[in-house]
Amino acid sequence: MKKYIKTLNGKKIYNLGIGTWNMGDSVKERKEEIDSIKYAIDNGITLIDTAEMYGNGNSERLIGEAIKGYKRENLFIVSKVLPENAGKINIFNSCENSLKKLGTDYLDLYLLHWRGTVPLSETVECMEKLKKIQKIREWGVSNLDIDDIKKLMSIPDGKKCAVNQVLYHLGSRGIEYSLKPYTDLKNIITMAYCPLAQAGRLKKKLLTSHSVLKVSNKYDISPIQVLLCYMLNKENTLSIPKASKIEHMKELVNCLKINLEQEDIKLLEDEFPSPNKKMPLDME
Repeated sequence: MKKYIKTLNGKKIYNLGIGTWNMGDSVKERKEEIDSIKYAIDNGITLIDTAEMYGNGNSERLIGEAIKGYKRENLFIVSKVLPENAGKINIFNSCENSLKKLGTDYLDLYLLHWRGTVPLSETVECMEKLKKIQKIREWGVSNLDIDDIKKLMSIPDGKKCAVNQVLYHLGSRGIEYSLKPYTDLKNIITMAYCPLAQAGRLKKKLLTSHSVLKVSNKYDISPIQVLLCYMLNKENTLSIPKASKIEHMKELVNCLKINLEQEDIKLLEDEFPSPNKKMPLDME
């Protein structure tokens, strides 16, 4: 389902992006991975997510090669800084190294990969400085649960956080209990990684479930497409599935043309309900 979403600074993008975890590590698969990214860009998917941790920079290098020839202002490039690098000592070098590997002079969004020992206040101060020197346009966080987000909101400039990137899919809806309602209230976009349960324990169960197969048959689409179409219905949410093969990327891009009905959403959620109590933040 095609939806647009606006970031804090007014940038308008699709609610579907590209994840690149484990991409760039294989020489054999490199060409198809690049072609897959290019196919997505050519079909309007402009958000590409990576991190300095991914393949020790190999993912960033792959993206840098894939985006050559495209107008930079038409892309939305996201990278993440490791917690140990998210303070005054290392963050500026980390950001610069990511920029060099990506072949760009700025990031549209820079995320703290997860909470570490560096104080959030120091990370926020550094992020705001990176904005002032025009190395990044916006910043956010990843894998922060409700207590950490509330802490972030309480510090100077913490409310300038644009995104919280978390694991989120049909079989992992724990963030809906308290985290997502709170971040929605604070105008923080949820960026869903593993929206197809690629890293989830429930992937096989999801793909063979009664509700997913019923919706799959109804629209003559694959179970994978059902999972993504479900996520694309979520408000204030960007989904970033990974597809290193063109055939898989085509399958994902085609989801922008598919509109599930509310009865389909209800069927899926009845089989995989949101928890009725606070759950630990899912990361696998």
